[in-house]
Amino acid sequence: MKLHHWIAAAVLALAATLSQAAYYVWETVTLSLSTGASCGNGTPYRFFINRTPFNRHYALTFEGGGACWDQDSCEGKGDYSASNPGGIPSDYMFQANAAAGGLVTPFSARTDPFQSVRTQSWNLVYLPYCTGDVHSGNTVRIYSDTDPAAPRVQYHAGQANIRAAADWLRRKEGRPGQLLMTGFSAGGVGATTNYAVVRDTLAPKGKTTLLADSGPLFNAPRGGDPALYPSLPLHDTIRAAWGLDDAGSLIPVLKAKMPALDENNMGSLAPTLARRYPKDRFGYMAYQEDMIFSGFSYTDFYDDISQAPNDAVRRARLNARWRQDLNGWLPLLASAPNVSYHIPFYRSFNDAHCLSIVDFSNTGIEEAGLADLTPFINNALDRKPPLRTVEADQVSDLSRPMSAAMTILAIVLDFFG
Repeated sequence: MKLHHWIAAAVLALAATLSQAAYYVWETVTLSLSTGASCGNGTPYRFFINRTPFNRHYALTFEGGGACWDQDSCEGKGDYSASNPGGIPSDYMFQANAAAGGLVTPFSARTDPFQSVRTQSWNLVYLPYCTGDVHSGNTVRIYSDTDPAAPRVQYHAGQANIRAAADWLRRKEGRPGQLLMTGFSAGGVGATTNYAVVRDTLAPKGKTTLLADSGPLFNAPRGGDPALYPSLPLHDTIRAAWGLDDAGSLIPVLKAKMPALDENNMGSLAPTLARRYPKDRFGYMAYQEDMIFSGFSYTDFYDDISQAPNDAVRRARLNARWRQDLNGWLPLLASAPNVSYHIPFYRSFNDAHCLSIVDFSNTGIEEAGLADLTPFINNALDRKPPLRTVEADQVSDLSRPMSAAMTILAIVLDFFG
C-alpha cells in the first residue's frame, strides 16, 4: 500500500474512533446510591470526565469549598460553610458556578485562555464537592442546633464518593498511564486523604504525582497542647463529626494500607504517603498570608480570634497561628525525599487562599528564581530533585497587581455579590 493510502486509512480510523466516543466534552457520571456515594442532602453524587483519544494519562481535580459540622454551615450559610448543599446537578459543568466549566483551575481546563499547564492535554476528571467533609467523611449526622423543627440530615459521604468514582474509572477507563491527583482548599485535603485509595484502585502504569494546594493537614497529635499545635481542636472536631475513626472510615482504612501511619496525628499522613510510594512525587503549596483556610481552622476554636476587637487584630491572630502550624509542618514534609513544597508570601486575590485557581499569576518566589508556580509543577511531574522554597520577602507581593483574568473575575464577583 502506498504511503498516502496508509495516511488515508489512519485518518479514517481516527475519524471512526472520534465518531464513536465523546471526546473533548464534559461527560456526566452519576453514581448509584447503592455504592454509598451521595451528596450531603442525600442526592446522587456526580463527577465529570473530559476525554482525549491521544493518551492514557489522567488528571483528577478535587474541588474545594468550605466544610461543616453544624446545621447552618451544612446548609451553606455563613463563612467557610459547605459548598453545594443542594447537591450536584447533571449540568454542573455548564453552569455559572464554582467549577466555571472547568476554568476554576488550569488543571481542569481543556483549553484555558488564562493559563497553560502540561496536563491540559490529558484525560481530565473533575470531582465536585458536596459533602462538607473535605471529601473524607463516612457517616450520617443530624444537625438541629439552629432549627430543631427542621433538622439537617447530612450525609458526610466524601470517602464513599471518591472510592466509587475511582472504581468507576478503573472499570470503565482501565489503568492510566501517568496519573496526577490535585485539588485546591478542601480539595487539597481530599486529594491527600484519598491518594492511597485512588492510587491503589487505578494502579497507574506510569508516573504518579500529588499536587495539593492550600489544604494542609498540619501536625496535630491527639492529646497535645493547642498552644503548640493550633490545628488540634479542628482535627479533634472533624474526626468526631465526620466519623473518621469509625470502622471502615478514613483513619482505619489508611492505617491498614500504611501501618507506619500515626493514626493519632493526621499531620503524619503526608510523610507516610511519601514513604509508602517512594517512586511517586508529592507537592504541597500554600500562602503564608492565607486568611481563608486559617479562618476555617481557628475561628471556631479560639475566643481571642472570634471575639477580636477589630478585623486587623483578628487577622493578625489568625496569621500567627497559621505561621506556627506552617513552621511545624514543613520539617515533616522535608523528612521524606520525594516531597516538595512551595510557600510564597501573598497575592491580592481570594484573601491569599489557593495558588492554582484561575491562573498562576503572583504565585512566584522571585528571590529563588521562580516566576510562578509552573516550575514547581513541572519539577514534580518530571521527577527532579524536590523544590522546597519559602519566600523570605514579605514586602514585594503586597504591591504586585492582579492579572487581567483575576481583575475581571473580581469585578464580576463584586457586581453579582
